[in-house]
Amino acid sequence: MTEEIVLREATFSPRVKTYIFFVVLGVLCSTIIGIVFIPFWIFGLGQWMSGKYFKTLSCQITNKNLKFSKGLILHIEKTIPVENIQDLSFVGGPILRYFGLTLIKIETAGGGGGPQHQNMMSMLGINDAESFKTEILLQREKVINQKHGYGGVITGESKQAHMIDNTQLLTDIKNELIEIKNALKKNV
Repeated sequence: MTEEIVLREATFSPRVKTYIFFVVLGVLCSTIIGIVFIPFWIFGLGQWMSGKYFKTLSCQITNKNLKFSKGLILHIEKTIPVENIQDLSFVGGPILRYFGLTLIKIETAGGGGGPQHQNMMSMLGINDAESFKTEILLQREKVINQKHGYGGVITGESKQAHMIDNTQLLTDIKNELIEIKNALKKNV
């Protein structure tokens, strides 16, 4: 088994702290109980907790996995095999755009079949999110190609040769099945 090598470590925009501060402030303003905590949040607690949350953000691409951790009260650590990543998309509503942040949503395939086994993960505020997304997709393609025995990126010629090999294999199997069917008819 090969050793896991970190290919890239993500850095996060410090604007995440400000975004978290205002999102929580909005939630506090929208609840009756939260209104009591607004002064504490504004005068110190909010900056302190937002800063602590920011320090928990971590994301790295390895040669096999995408690793992500976040959270202050509820700490989440996820390790996703890059070959299980189904979709990467950017989410950037007006509030995120105002703060200059991008949210990358990652959809992964679970252990079973169907949409009920899909998992979602999101990463907020990665600097240079577009190149980070591209690197994840390139590593995913590389791992899938290695898993299927292509060794590297599949060229048009090698893909065509592989398809021809598969076609020949299927033709051989078909011919064998016909021979077996004919032999069974003679014996009956």
